[in-house]
Amino acid sequence: MEVPKDQIATLMEHGLYNSAQMLGCFLVSSPAANAEINPHLKAESLVLLGDSLYREREFRRAIHMYKQALQLCKMISKTNAPATRSSLSSTRSSSPNLFNISGINENEVKFKIASSYFALGENGTALSEMDNIPSKSRNLPMNLLMGKLYRFSRQNRSAISCFKECLRHCPYVMEAIVALAELGVPAKDIISLIPQTPNRSGRAPFDHFDSSRWLHRYVEAQCCVALNDYRGGLELFTDLVQRFPNNLHLLLEVAKVEAIIGKNDEAILNFEKARSIDPYVVTYMDEYAMLLKTKSDFSKLNKLVHDLLIADSTRPEVFVALSVLWERKDERGSLSYVEKSIRIDERHIPGYIMKGNLLLSMKRAEAAVVSFRAAQELRPDIRSYQGLVHSYLALSKIKEALYASREAMKAMPQSAKALKLVGDVHASNPGGREKAKKFYESALRLEPGYLGAALALAELHVNEGRNGDAVSLLERYLKDWADDSLHVKLAQVFAATNMLQESLSHYQAALRINQQNEAAKKGLERLEKQMKGVDPDAPEEDDEENEVDDADGDQEETELL
Repeated sequence: MEVPKDQIATLMEHGLYNSAQMLGCFLVSSPAANAEINPHLKAESLVLLGDSLYREREFRRAIHMYKQALQLCKMISKTNAPATRSSLSSTRSSSPNLFNISGINENEVKFKIASSYFALGENGTALSEMDNIPSKSRNLPMNLLMGKLYRFSRQNRSAISCFKECLRHCPYVMEAIVALAELGVPAKDIISLIPQTPNRSGRAPFDHFDSSRWLHRYVEAQCCVALNDYRGGLELFTDLVQRFPNNLHLLLEVAKVEAIIGKNDEAILNFEKARSIDPYVVTYMDEYAMLLKTKSDFSKLNKLVHDLLIADSTRPEVFVALSVLWERKDERGSLSYVEKSIRIDERHIPGYIMKGNLLLSMKRAEAAVVSFRAAQELRPDIRSYQGLVHSYLALSKIKEALYASREAMKAMPQSAKALKLVGDVHASNPGGREKAKKFYESALRLEPGYLGAALALAELHVNEGRNGDAVSLLERYLKDWADDSLHVKLAQVFAATNMLQESLSHYQAALRINQQNEAAKKGLERLEKQMKGVDPDAPEEDDEENEVDDADGDQEETELL
């Protein structure tokens, strides 16, 4: 009895891949599909079985079946070359899922082998397989995969050619648009690949957001972000959100940009809105996790990680979020989670940013530099520059820190954060404080609401003995900002000028906003000692029974006091 081949295709169409796989085993082993008697049928059967295995994510087994099928094709070509070639050329299709009774599309099978290697993370082998497909024979999915593989192997010019070819096939391949923007292709060049859509009357449509105009705006937004013009990108994305309210993708893009530029409250609101639309979305949720940690909102962070683990525990974002959650409990455990995220996806930038910041907090600045450099090679943004500068400062490599900060300023000339970064390097050297002051003031002129620059300038005033200037600057910001770090800085300045009651009220205000603020807790503990007349810098006294006479120790204590 013959096994009906068309039934496997029916099972595949209905998503019953396991049944298709079992039936495929019968088909492949059927006497009718004997390789010597009917190699065509055997090859087709092996491809169908390979497809069912691919759908079940059994990629290595799928590759094995596909390669056997190609081997049979070679055998057929040798034994009956003219007839077979004629048959194959008449039946080839551009669709990777269509097969014909008289033969199989070898290029499609090679594409499936490459796709399987890509799914296994073996990009070099996948690229070798794709190179066996002539460029003129590549369809849209083939060009998209080829572009990704070229990009991973840093063959950017070839990647750009493939992604452009995708847009010539279909202007709505959003992955290709984003990739071209990130590879530095100007917006006008990408837009030139998108055909204009005339309305029914044949005239240009009056509507500002006609069917192609919104896509042009999307291209411009992605190009702005890729060029570190975050303000321009945010403005364009926000316009698109007005046109497409509750668009999950756009909300996530807006939130990601807001997180990068430090608009934390706005970013959190947009991430929360995205989660209200889709509670199990995973994209960019590691960025959201980092924001929740800055706000010390550990209950929300815990809930987020729980939801992500339910949604998809194989994604890199989940392990970055786990790393964020574990950081305050166990730094080593946190590091192992973030390293797993990078193993899952070597191009996942938040993984490198998180790892760098974690290593920096663990006093492993040399290793942190490597992580921030890796993030920068993939796509530089202000956070990788900040990490590099702070790592170099921790290593007392002032020249390298200054070079990195200037690099950031060149890449982002309209960024207040980049200006502040140059100021941070100058402020690390007592001789450079005047320069630092100019950079901080420039940052505040560019972005008057930039609290980071205000806090840094206040710290500079304190170091220069201008406590009054520091207080007046911080109190100006206090009118518009309910921020715990602002209250902590004011408390520190008041404590340094012996205005202990004012200092106490600001530490308490900081803890009301954020109960987990460690700087406020330590500052308050220190302040309480000062108010009791105890030197907060003096070592803790041991129990009386452990006290011994020590003249040298007494002298040291006297010097301390």
